[in-house]
Amino acid sequence: MQQRTLGRQGLTVSEIGYGAMGTAIGYGPSDDTESITAIRRAHELGVNHFDTAEMYGWGEGEKLLGNALAPIRDEVTIATKFGLTKSFGSNSQPEHIREVVDNSLRNLNVDVIDVLYQHGPDPEVPIEDVVGVMKEYVDAGKVKYLGLSNTDAESIRRAHAVHPISVLQHEYSIFAHDSEQFFPVLEELGIGLVAYSPLARGFLSGAVASREHYPADDFRQMIPWWAPENFDQNLSLVDELTKFAESKCATLSQLALAWLLAKKDYIAPIPGSRNPERVAQNIASADLDLTADDLAQIDALAPDGGIGGRGM
Repeated sequence: MQQRTLGRQGLTVSEIGYGAMGTAIGYGPSDDTESITAIRRAHELGVNHFDTAEMYGWGEGEKLLGNALAPIRDEVTIATKFGLTKSFGSNSQPEHIREVVDNSLRNLNVDVIDVLYQHGPDPEVPIEDVVGVMKEYVDAGKVKYLGLSNTDAESIRRAHAVHPISVLQHEYSIFAHDSEQFFPVLEELGIGLVAYSPLARGFLSGAVASREHYPADDFRQMIPWWAPENFDQNLSLVDELTKFAESKCATLSQLALAWLLAKKDYIAPIPGSRNPERVAQNIASADLDLTADDLAQIDALAPDGGIGGRGM
C-alpha cells in the first residue's frame, strides 16, 4: 500500500488506516477474537496506522489494540487520545492529561505513543497549556507526534505555535463535509488530515440496516442521519451512490474511501471493521482511481452531505 506524509515532522502512514473504536464501544456487541483477527488482517494487507482512544472502552480498547499489535509493534504507528470524561464532558487539565497518557502507555504496552491527540477542546484549559503538557511527552521521548481532534482553525494555529501539530483528526465522508473548512489552514501549516468515520458510521458501508436493527445504546441512534424524518432520504442517496459505485466495478464503501483519497494527498481515512473480510474490501479501495469527473458526479449527488447532519 502507498504511504502518505502527514505534517512536516516525519509522520508517514499507510494511505488507509484502521480506526478501532468499534472494537470496544459504540456499535453494538463485539468479539475480541474477531476484532484482533481483523486488526491483524489489516496489517497483513498493508495497513500500518492504527487509531484508538482512552474513551474507547476507557482503557479496554487500548489494551485490545496493544495486544493485537504486540507481535508487529515495530512495523506500525499507534495513535491514541485524551480529554473526554465518562459523561462525555471535557477534561484537559494538565494533571489529568498526564494521568491518561501514562495509563495509555501501560494499556497499549508500549514505550512510545506515535501520535497523541487531544480528543476535543476543553473550554476551561487554554490550548497552549494543553499542548505544553503534550510537548513534555515529546521531550521525554514518550510521544513522537502531536495531533488535535474535533477542534477549530484558531485552536490549530495557537497549538501549532507551541509545538508543531502533525495531524488533525476530523470526521470526513461523502456524508460529512465539515472538514473541508480546514483545508486552507492545514495546507498553510503543513498538517495532515486523518478522516474518521469515513463510511458515515455505516451509512456508506453497503450494509446499512433498518433503524430498528440498531439497539438503543448504539451511537447511531443519536445521529440525525438515522432520525425517522431523514433515514429514508439518506437511504435513497445511498442507492444512487451504490449505482455509481457499481458503474466503477466497486462497492459503495470502496467508492467512499477512494473519494477521500482523491480529495487531497494529505488525507488518510481510518475505517474500522471487526469483520476481516470487510477489512479486506475496504483496503482494496486504495486501488480504485477516481477521475475529476467522477468526483464531480459524486459531489453532485451529495452536495451537502447526508440529510440531517452528523452531530450527536
